[in-house]
Amino acid sequence: MKLRQPTDFLILEALEDKGRNVATNLAAHTGKSRKNINTRLPVLEDYGLVQKIGPAERSGLYEITALGKAALVYQDQYDEVDDFEALIEGPNTGATGDAAEAFARGGEESTDEDE
Repeated sequence: MKLRQPTDFLILEALEDKGRNVATNLAAHTGKSRKNINTRLPVLEDYGLVQKIGPAERSGLYEITALGKAALVYQDQYDEVDDFEALIEGPNTGATGDAAEAFARGGEESTDEDE
């Protein structure tokens, strides 16, 4: 996961603060160009940090995901860790990423106990 700073985190913050939104509004909220936002949103979607929502397939409406919220929690550690993606996904995540989603919602935290 290669995030562009500060743009990607600004997008995530705007989606968390303002709720689901389109690139034009995100550009106004972040101070970045609409072209820049339009370039970054599909990348953030590929990383699972945001998702495009309907009702129309080409609506351009995005919202932050649980993994995106976790990225904001660990934003200050982005430059300090080798694998930011593993950090935000948390321990013991499977292919579905349920643990990361539970963490971002404030659900159960993992313990160091053997399972």
